[in-house]
Amino acid sequence: MTEGLPLPAAVDIPQIIVVTGVMAAGKSTVSQLLAERFTRAVHLRGDEFRRVVVRGRADMSPHGDPEAERQLALRHTIAAHSANLYAAAGFTVVVQDLFVGTSLQPFLDQLTARPLSLIMLAPDVAVVMQRESERVKVGYGDIWSIRDFDHKVRSETPRIGLWLDSSKQTPDETVDELVRRLPEARIA
Repeated sequence: MTEGLPLPAAVDIPQIIVVTGVMAAGKSTVSQLLAERFTRAVHLRGDEFRRVVVRGRADMSPHGDPEAERQLALRHTIAAHSANLYAAAGFTVVVQDLFVGTSLQPFLDQLTARPLSLIMLAPDVAVVMQRESERVKVGYGDIWSIRDFDHKVRSETPRIGLWLDSSKQTPDETVDELVRRLPEARIA
């Protein structure tokens, strides 16, 4: 386990923790650091299932492309099945991806392992804009507006689990808070 707050025994058990939020919210970094806190853990990056498509990939856009939505649902199904298998084998699984709006509940419905937690990283839009400008990977650009995407996430995503404004925190501080507040992130 890495440095940081020690995990209580009741927390360091096989489980699934879903981490989501807008692009540039810190999902990858926080999910990796969170997974490293557990004795047996997997960091499952849902975006990897998108990247393995060599030809014919349809990326999401604000225009509602049915093929892109079908591929997103497929990616989420693969991630859910993988998470269930790892959890059944005794691992804590931190699943990270864009599970927002109407795509969240169908994904959660496929997860069978318990306990199940949901963490929505919800930093301020200005912080997301700053982070986006500093990273190599570009999530927005001409297709998505940061403000519009943030509004969509906040207005269309069910308010379940733990929504955390990590605007003023380092990734380690965010993970420390998540470890401390993990019981608040539990969902049925």
